[in-house]
Amino acid sequence: MRHGIAGRKLGRNQTLRKATMRDLAKATLLSQRICTTKMKAKEARKLVDKLITLGKKGTLADKRRAFAVINDHKIVKSLFDDIAPRFAARNGGYTRIISLANNRRGDNAEMAFLELTEKDRSIVSKVKASIALAKQDAPQSIEDGDVVEDAVVTEEVSAKKGSKEVDQKEDAKSAKKKTSATKKVAKKKTTKKSKEEK
Repeated sequence: MRHGIAGRKLGRNQTLRKATMRDLAKATLLSQRICTTKMKAKEARKLVDKLITLGKKGTLADKRRAFAVINDHKIVKSLFDDIAPRFAARNGGYTRIISLANNRRGDNAEMAFLELTEKDRSIVSKVKASIALAKQDAPQSIEDGDVVEDAVVTEEVSAKKGSKEVDQKEDAKSAKKKTSATKKVAKKKTTKKSKEEK
């Protein structure tokens, strides 16, 4: 009789599989949404749901059990203080898997998002955040299109400033390299001359 047949092997031995699941669970609790293969997402979902259930109970023993899996005090603290209270009204279904249309290049593996069903904040890019702030500060007579153009321009200006600083730093580094190279060549020539004189 074949025992221990339950669960996906994921092409790993037991210790590596356990480490993979731990890292996926940590990433899910930390960033609230991760992109991984569909099979890994289905396995990691079980662990994340168990951890959130421990967080809802909230006893010291549960904190120790969660730490035994996660091995990170900050993530355990956020799990018990921030994440678990959001799911107080739910009796399950703490995570969802969203399949992606495109498979991974190379091995054609099916990809999916693994995310928490209750998030504390929406994932927004910097440009969208600056547009939202500009809309709040702008008077009512200004049209939406003008606000968007202003926000995008400010984002581009800050990007240009950053690129100029990077260019200046790179120029300074290349100048240092050139001077050090010329010094090395000069040293070699002097050592050759001294050898020839001997």
